[in-house]
Amino acid sequence: MTYSVVILTLNEERALPACLSSLGGCDDVVILDSGSSDGTVAIAEAAAARVFRRPFDDFAGQRNYAQRKVPFRHPWVFHLDADERMTPALDAECRQAAARSDLDGFRAAPKMMFEGRWIRHCTDYPAYQARFVRAPAFEFVQVGHGQREAPNMRMENLRESYLHDLSIYGEDAWLAKHRRYAEAEARSLLAPGDASASPGLLARDPLRRRRALKRLSFNLPSRPAFRFVYQYMLRGGFLDGTQGLHYCRLLARYEGFISEEIDRLRGRG
Repeated sequence: MTYSVVILTLNEERALPACLSSLGGCDDVVILDSGSSDGTVAIAEAAAARVFRRPFDDFAGQRNYAQRKVPFRHPWVFHLDADERMTPALDAECRQAAARSDLDGFRAAPKMMFEGRWIRHCTDYPAYQARFVRAPAFEFVQVGHGQREAPNMRMENLRESYLHDLSIYGEDAWLAKHRRYAEAEARSLLAPGDASASPGLLARDPLRRRRALKRLSFNLPSRPAFRFVYQYMLRGGFLDGTQGLHYCRLLARYEGFISEEIDRLRGRG
């Protein structure tokens, strides 16, 4: 069995070549571009990828558009971003999983790479995301700045991981991106009718517990300091060396951005 791949892009000429080169065994690579002004599209076309264009609204919107509108050559699709890479082990597992007919999709856990090192502990590995899915039926929903599967999707987890390079564009770009993400996270927190996180803390599913803990953390005082202590000390980020320390400091700054956005949206900023 084989499968298709879709890659979301916007000015990704630095990251895209490594992503494409990791897909050597795939015969259907699709780029969904949001209006790149650099060499992204030329790089994709030179690699024989098919290019589609759509203005960006949010990640779920982009992925659902690809699911519904792109004529993929295979019924199973792996969703990647340009700063992510397939691995041979994950490719082999996906080829086996594509024979399944009883599921809507699979989650995969990224291995987060930062300054050349896998920072396993301070990125809560394995943090599963819906990535290998059936088209066109699979549906994503937007949550905060990211996306997850719709509640009615039948899911399992893959054993193998893809790689996500968090530092490919440098610290300033990371901070700028997460300033944008902070507004979406704050709006998600303040949305009316949002369910309490408390029941999920007792769930048997580790993914549900992680999501519930994330929601609960939004109500804590001094959230930047709490996030640093949680990721660096409690989750073992100190085991990830200087890269782990650097990344945990960035996460604390991101929590500060979210707090600022919450205050602004509530009219206190």
